[in-house]
Amino acid sequence: MRTLNIALRTAHIGAMAFLLGGHAFDVSPERLQVSLWVTIGTGVALGAVESGLRLLWLHQGRGLLTLGKLALLCLVPLAWEYRIPILLLVVIIASVGSHMSGRFRYYSIVYRRVIHDGYGPGGKKIREAEVGPGIGARREAEADVETSVQTQR
Repeated sequence: MRTLNIALRTAHIGAMAFLLGGHAFDVSPERLQVSLWVTIGTGVALGAVESGLRLLWLHQGRGLLTLGKLALLCLVPLAWEYRIPILLLVVIIASVGSHMSGRFRYYSIVYRRVIHDGYGPGGKKIREAEVGPGIGARREAEADVETSVQTQR
């Protein structure tokens, strides 16, 4: 999952760079269509990967920031002359959101507390910290014990 997350994030950042740069250098909207759709597609895919397809993500800080970025992107056609500052604001929100403390990223406005669900970047570490080594590590240990018992017979 980590490899997929990194690949999607890289494609997303690259597409957004072309989109913002294209607007900054006054590239025609028709030529920016591919960058726009790749940005949207990779953003949706990232949301699915990071949320684990759980609704919890939508009312946590990380999901709320994503919804805010989406709302700002929807403003671009309505406020065309302000598209560059809007897109820069989206980049700022993305950067701050990606590096903010977990107490804000995982804070749920519905439950009014931090909820680590184990999905998204670092999710495996969170699960292991809460319940010990992953199931895979336990199964390997159990298999080693079973193998050594069978060998002794």
